[in-house]
Amino acid sequence: MGSMSIWHWLIVLVIIMLVFGTKKLRNIGTDLGGAVKGFKDGVKEGAATADKAVSEQASKTIDVQVKEKT
Repeated sequence: MGSMSIWHWLIVLVIIMLVFGTKKLRNIGTDLGGAVKGFKDGVKEGAATADKAVSEQASKTIDVQVKEKT
């Protein structure tokens, strides 16, 4: 009773196709795929920018030696 069989899922799919239509569902899928691709590209770009910032900061680091005051 708690789990849905394949027949339940098929009926739900048919109802969704009747309500929205196949063209609108295709457009929604295309938009969703484009959004996921844009998100992945943004994450890759952000990681590259972060790596570049870290390497620039490392090149600006000054090493010093502290001596005790006597």
